[in-house]
Amino acid sequence: MKINRKKLASSGEIRRRKGGGGMSDNYSPPFKITPEIISLVAEISRMIGRLSALEDASKTIRLRRINRIRTIQGSLAIEGNTLSVEQITAILEGKRIIAPPREIQEVRNDIKAYDKLEQWEPHLKEALLDAHGLLMAGLLDSPGKFRIGGVGVMAGQAVIHMAPPADRVPYLINDLLHWLKTTNQHPLIAGSVFHYEFGFMHPFEDGNGRMGRLWQTLILFKWVSLFAHIPVESLVYEHQAEYYAALNKSTENAESSVFIEFMLSMILNAAR
Repeated sequence: MKINRKKLASSGEIRRRKGGGGMSDNYSPPFKITPEIISLVAEISRMIGRLSALEDASKTIRLRRINRIRTIQGSLAIEGNTLSVEQITAILEGKRIIAPPREIQEVRNDIKAYDKLEQWEPHLKEALLDAHGLLMAGLLDSPGKFRIGGVGVMAGQAVIHMAPPADRVPYLINDLLHWLKTTNQHPLIAGSVFHYEFGFMHPFEDGNGRMGRLWQTLILFKWVSLFAHIPVESLVYEHQAEYYAALNKSTENAESSVFIEFMLSMILNAAR
């Protein structure tokens, strides 16, 4: 698949090539608020209100632990990690398991990252780099640093997406984080938009998918703390084909409405 030049323009890439670097106060990721998005936001808000009111403190700790394990298993499984819920539980309990060392490291990193979730502010670049450093420690030569080379998304032997050039990444991320800080969009929408745009930019050498999902969880957590314990990632894993189809369709459309609708449907199902 060829690079979508229209999409690059909408992400600010062509504008910066003409006008140089720096942050743009006018930057806004391209998306449309559809009737489906409005309906999903309303239903999720209603569901979260009910969950918050009905939360039983005596069951909270156990349920949160179970859902955190499901979250970690789902997010890593999307990236090819084969460890089961039972194996991840064992790692969380400090037990030794027989599994590929890299997959064990991925789980340990995710546990540390999700444990630190409440300490990060989603609009801060320093927090983003810190999170990537935790997620990819021992897995990359330079975790917590933006990529310095070109990167593409592969499907077999074919390149299905070529990310913007590495020297544009800091400017693109600055724009996206500034938009996230200043937007008046509902966090359910803003989190989905960020997730898509982050994946399109592919700012890191590796770990972009799990970072995008972690950061959407963080954005939702800052809205309602209950989202730290709702395993959205496990639902995304169960609908992995639709997840990538929504990403690809949004790139073809040069705006992320399809992906927003998909992620909101996953969030609603996870809440249910």
